[in-house]
Amino acid sequence: MRADVEAESDEDAAASERDDANVDTDEAIERAIEAFRAGEPVCVHDFADREGETDVIYPASAVDAEAVAHMRNDAGGLVCVAIADHVADAFGLPFLADVLEHPAAEDTPAYDERSSFSLPVNHRDTFTGITDDDRAHTIAALADAAAAVDRDPAGYTPESFAAEFRSPGHVNVLRGARNGLADRVGHTELGLALADAVDDAPAAVVCEMLDDETGAALPPADAAAYAARHGIPYVEGADLVAALR
Repeated sequence: MRADVEAESDEDAAASERDDANVDTDEAIERAIEAFRAGEPVCVHDFADREGETDVIYPASAVDAEAVAHMRNDAGGLVCVAIADHVADAFGLPFLADVLEHPAAEDTPAYDERSSFSLPVNHRDTFTGITDDDRAHTIAALADAAAAVDRDPAGYTPESFAAEFRSPGHVNVLRGARNGLADRVGHTELGLALADAVDDAPAAVVCEMLDDETGAALPPADAAAYAARHGIPYVEGADLVAALR
């Protein structure tokens, strides 16, 4: 009888822990979505068996020079703008590896079937394109252009894009998978799923968090601790996929 009681107690405790974990996960997802809706960053760790990286992700429409400075100082990776597949089609932007004619051109990363890189661009009104102000201007303009495509898919053409942007440039554009998270679960698609969840322009800015001491990807525990110190929501990619796919 005692063994049965103890077994039931263990099961109850395990169920309670699962419920608590589910509540914590739901709260983390809700915080991330609300932060994104407010134009604030979130920290998203993708998967330990994928890149194993945490990215700072912003809605592209909310990025200003201060946000660019935040990413280059506190994250340290590559500042990229992810755009939805239908937006890339309207822009006429290919996958970079498909148009490079060089013996070094190859797109077989260890973490996925292919990378998301398209053309790096500057807005035509920028100077060098690398300053915080210049990159913020390019990013904001990309968000505006993505929103314009959503409003009138046939009204924005590759020629419209070329009138606003030039390549090469200092803002790397990433092309999202055609079916989003159903096709690929990289930070590109996770950022775009967050943008879609808050009805924002189909464009998100992603930047990997690096460890100053090792130069490697910042460990998830350290990224979560950083996020907690700065009041930034931290979520696991798997949880986002489950909530937003």
